[in-house]
Amino acid sequence: MARCLVTGATGYIGGRLVPELLAAGHEVRCMARSPERLRDLPWASQTQIVEADATDPVRTRAALDGVEVAYYLIHTMGGTGQFAENDRRAAETFAAAAAQAGVRRIVYLGGLVPDERLSPHLRSRAVVGEIFLRSGVPSVVLRAAVIIGSGSASFEMLRHLTERLPVMTTPRWVRSHTQPIAVRDVLRYLTAWASVPDEVNRAFDIGGPDVLTYAGMMHGYASVAGLPGRVIIPLGVLTPRLSSLWVGLVTPVPSRIARPLVESLRNEAVCREHDIARYVPDPEDGLIGFRSAVSLALKKIKEADVATRWSSASTPGAPSDPLPTDPDWAGGSLYIDRRSILVPASPEALWQVIESIGGRNGWYSLPVVWALRGLLDRMVGGVGLRRG
Repeated sequence: MARCLVTGATGYIGGRLVPELLAAGHEVRCMARSPERLRDLPWASQTQIVEADATDPVRTRAALDGVEVAYYLIHTMGGTGQFAENDRRAAETFAAAAAQAGVRRIVYLGGLVPDERLSPHLRSRAVVGEIFLRSGVPSVVLRAAVIIGSGSASFEMLRHLTERLPVMTTPRWVRSHTQPIAVRDVLRYLTAWASVPDEVNRAFDIGGPDVLTYAGMMHGYASVAGLPGRVIIPLGVLTPRLSSLWVGLVTPVPSRIARPLVESLRNEAVCREHDIARYVPDPEDGLIGFRSAVSLALKKIKEADVATRWSSASTPGAPSDPLPTDPDWAGGSLYIDRRSILVPASPEALWQVIESIGGRNGWYSLPVVWALRGLLDRMVGGVGLRRG
């Protein structure tokens, strides 16, 4: 078994990969800028957690000491300004530190790269992959399109658009073809590369068995979820910026995070090879299809068994982030304000009222005002009711 380092363990994929590696018998070390965000996770006591930023060569080198397989799962989503330069610098620093530490393999999860003009975020993913392939450390770059799983940003965008809009006018990108992949298959590929003995240095396209348009995915989701058929009317006037604002209004995914997702959907994202099967064979019953992946995700949501969510990541604009108006301790320390009052009701009756507060139910009185408050907050750029 291998000693593995996982970066991005506070994120959607990283937070699910760690328990998979532990279950496979590997030794896991997590590298995080904010280690305190990992301390309460159920697997935290089984791992070693170190504090480091991928742009810090000294701490990154120390984090990689004795590591055999390093997983690089750091992505800039919703970043502004110099995000591409920051991504490049972090990848170069990490690659150099891995070479110095004698790491046997780097595994990187990036985006499926089409032949057409790339969006800035997809271009940045491709550059990071090339940095690792040229680093001198044998590297495996896995390139995926839309990842279908409970809690992923792509799935939440698809779910809320389909559920909330029985009739919708949509951008032209709903006609672009993509090859979605179930998060379970992504994790299976990632975990397997900790044990593959061959020295491999190349990129692999990974995708599920289905090639669909985004409109096809919405129709498929509606069918699996038992919703009536959706009416989709593509329009050519909705730019990625307008589309992301529209997605930010209709779904829990903020527009600054929706924009890179929307920009990547403009291109055809279909696998051009399946060479990875030579090293990580397909399961006997095959890769998970789109409808099965949706069904599995909805089951997890219904059972409230969502291990990680896109909002868990340290992403600017995510509901988990402190707001500019929050106090300095927000997102770090926890302060408890206890108050008590006697009421003429049984504990059971009182608890029913408490459980009904927030989320979809709103406040226990005047729910229309609760919904209006959330809408007004989102109109001025806030998180609205996305915090529950």
